This record gives sequence, C-alpha cells and structure tokens, in this order.
Amino acid sequence: MQIARSLRLRLLAFAVVVLAATMVLTGLGLTALFTRHLERRVGQELDTHLRQLIGAVRFDAEGRMSLMREPADPRFMRVLGGLYWQVEDRTDNQFIASRSLWNEMLALPVEPSPQGGVEVSRITGPRNSILIVHERAIVIAVQGVDRLIRVSVAIDRAEIEPLLAGFARDLVVALGILSTVLLAGFAIQIRAGLKPLYTVRNALGDIRSGAATRLATDVPEEVAPLVEEINALLAAQERELGRARDRAADLAHGLRTPLTALAGDVRRLHDRGEVSIARDISEIVQSMSRHVDRELARARIRHGGPGAATPLARTVDDLIRTLERTPDGERVRFENTVPTEMKVTIDPQDLNEMLGNLMENAARHAQSRVRISAATGKDAQSISVEDDGPGLQDPERATAALRGVKLDINGPGAGLGLAIVQDIANAYNAELKLGSAEPGGLAAEIWIPLTHAARR
Repeated sequence: MQIARSLRLRLLAFAVVVLAATMVLTGLGLTALFTRHLERRVGQELDTHLRQLIGAVRFDAEGRMSLMREPADPRFMRVLGGLYWQVEDRTDNQFIASRSLWNEMLALPVEPSPQGGVEVSRITGPRNSILIVHERAIVIAVQGVDRLIRVSVAIDRAEIEPLLAGFARDLVVALGILSTVLLAGFAIQIRAGLKPLYTVRNALGDIRSGAATRLATDVPEEVAPLVEEINALLAAQERELGRARDRAADLAHGLRTPLTALAGDVRRLHDRGEVSIARDISEIVQSMSRHVDRELARARIRHGGPGAATPLARTVDDLIRTLERTPDGERVRFENTVPTEMKVTIDPQDLNEMLGNLMENAARHAQSRVRISAATGKDAQSISVEDDGPGLQDPERATAALRGVKLDINGPGAGLGLAIVQDIANAYNAELKLGSAEPGGLAAEIWIPLTHAARR
C-alpha cells in the first residue's frame, strides 16, 4: 500500500524488477556463451587427439591394426578416466580402444561418410555418463585394399561441469556487485529526477507560509505544465478571494451605517432616562460590531498574500499609544520589552488585529500593569502579553478562545476578541496559548513557526 502511494518507491520497485530480469537473462546468456566457448575449446582438444590418432594408425604385414603411438594424456590410461578413444576397422571388423574404456565400447551413432569432416555428437557412455564425441571416417589403402577406418575421441561432459559451476559462482558474485551498483545508480537517478517535484513542494510551502506568491517557472519542461497550472490556480483563487473580500467589506460597510444610527438612538434613550433599554441595545450594537470586525478580519486573512517582515516593537508602541487614550488604558502601565530589531513574518494589519485584541483584553482585566515581550527560538517566535489581573483557571483557559464565549458576563464586549486572534493565528500556522503570568494574571502567548524567509 505504501509503495502504491509513493512515486519514488514505485519507480524503485520497477527498477528492481527490470534489473532482476536483466540480471537473470544476462546470467543465463553468459552461462550459455561460456558453455559454448568451453565446449568449443574442448572440441579443439578432441580434434587434436583425433589427428594424432589418425596419424598413428598402422597395419602390419598380416593386416592387424595398431597405433604407432598413443595420445599422451594420462586420462586415456586411467580406467574410466573421462577421456576415451576408439579406432574401428569397419572393413575387417577390427577394434582397438584406450585403456580408459576398459572392456566397453563407444555406442557411436550412424556411420559417417569418409568424404565428410569431423562429426560431433553426444552419446551415453560408461556408467550412463554423457559423452561429447568427435569422430571421423577415413579410408586407408592396405596391401591394395581400401579399408574404412572410423576414429573417435570422446570426453565425459562431467569433466567440464566443475568449470561451469565455478564460472556460475563467480558470475553470481559479479552480477550481484553489478546489480548493487546499478541499483544505487537508479536510486540516485530517481532522486535526481524527482528533485523538481520536491522543489515544487517546498515552493508551495513558501506560498502557504506567505514567503512567496507564485511558483518559479525555471523548471524542467516536464514539470513546467504542472507549475503553470498551479500558478493559474493561485491567480484564480486570489481573484475569487479578492471578490469575496470586497463583498464582505461592502456588507460590513452596509451594516456599520445602521449600527451607527442605533448608537445615536442609544444616546437619546439614555438622555431620556431609558437607561435599561439603552444598555440592552448598546450591548446588541457592540456584539454586532464585533461580529462585523471579526468577519472583516477573516475576509482579509482568507485573501492571503505574502507575509511581510513587520517590525514588532514599533507595532507594539503604536498600539500602546492608541490604548493609552482609552479608559482601560489610562489606568494601567504598559511595558514594551520587545527587542527593537525583532520582526515577524505577519501582515501588519493582521499583527495589529491580534496584538490589539490581546492588549485590549489585558488592559481591561489588569490591576496596574500590562507587559509585552517577545523572543526568537530555534524553530519559532513567541509574543507574550501578560497582565496582573485575576487570570483564568484551567477550565476557563480551554474555552476562552471559543467563538462567542464571554467569561466576564458583566463586562463589555461580545466574547470574540480571542476568537479573532485564534482565527488569524491559524491562518499563519501559529498557535495561541493561554497560561499564568507572575504574580497571578493571564499570559497570552502567540507561537509563530519560523518560515524560510524568516530564517534567512
């Protein structure tokens, strides 16, 4: 199942199958070639013995056949030594043979023609051995009479079996080494061939993290159509999300006018003494305003775009100056300990939205101090907003960032601030964590993974 899902493993498995089949066919072919070469070499040796025998045939005055000299190979002298010769006088039915045949006779096939050359055949020899036979028929004139002489030399094929077995063993080792080298070459080739796909994957990661907006087009021509289609899809998605953002902005603008009018009605009701009704309507207006703000934020982050390297300390300073003019901001002291050189790969508006909600929430619940700090680790950046207020218990922290959850029932707001922060954080693959601050307030931390652009 894993192989079916992995292109690299499928290519490697295909290479293994092709390589195995190639090595098997190569082994069989080389073994067959070596066998033919070895039999040809043995045949040359048998032909040499055959010529020696033909040249050594003699007849005495009484017509008895003999050899002037026998071949010197000691296997001819050893009983069943594996190398045999035989000479027949077909005219006078005389027969002489090597000592190695002992009391047996070669069962030769049909008698060859004297005009022919050397005949090669395979027969069954002593002890059911398989013999390779080279024979030749010649005519010798003896005392005016032509005699048909059949000269044969045979070797037991078992004599060459050890050579074939040794060659096969050496061949298996050689082909095994060759297969390993070729397989390593295939693996390198497959990796090099799939490298453009890894490049596209990494480029898509850059697009998702905001470090890029399009795939590079300097790719091999086989991958170019895929890159073009992805870039076209990204362009179409941007156009569609742009239209969606514009529609959301139009909707929000259309809602803000009635909300502004309702806010005026609230003030008039309050002036008339309808305090209870005015408070109820004011809470509804605030809730609707927060919903509109959240949808605007969601529309913006869904529109995407590359993440800019936004200076963090300057953003925090701007937010502090804004919050210090609010009733909650006037009564607390803001401490900005963010390193001045630190930047985060987040769109400035999204960063303002996140930190603004966190700092506004901290100012609302703090007794006297709100502290903003940040640090850069090996794999992530962290931004922390701490207050010295009452803080939250563990069960409350688990639900505080849920949409519409308002833990301070009597306080202002619609319970959407942390939910908006969580939405924006998710868009950047970041994480919102709520913990305890010293000496007992709430610490809201945003963990932002480092993108390739931020690491550089």
